[in-house]
Amino acid sequence: MQKSRINGDKMEEKRSFKKNMTELNRIVTELEKGDIPLERAVELYGEGVKLSAICKKQLSEAKIKITEVDGNLPSEK
Repeated sequence: MQKSRINGDKMEEKRSFKKNMTELNRIVTELEKGDIPLERAVELYGEGVKLSAICKKQLSEAKIKITEVDGNLPSEK
């Protein structure tokens, strides 16, 4: 059984969105198997919730950056 590599929010925020999504998908896959002890399932669920929030924050920050860039571009008329 692979132990999760999540240690704290700072670590996940420094990881790329792709790596965070890959880890989240790994967690989902393990949970979907259904053959893990309840304690491990609860632990994985908590880690998944944290990763989901981090991914959402990363997407939000990317959207802000894109909006700022779009706002600074001369309008095309």
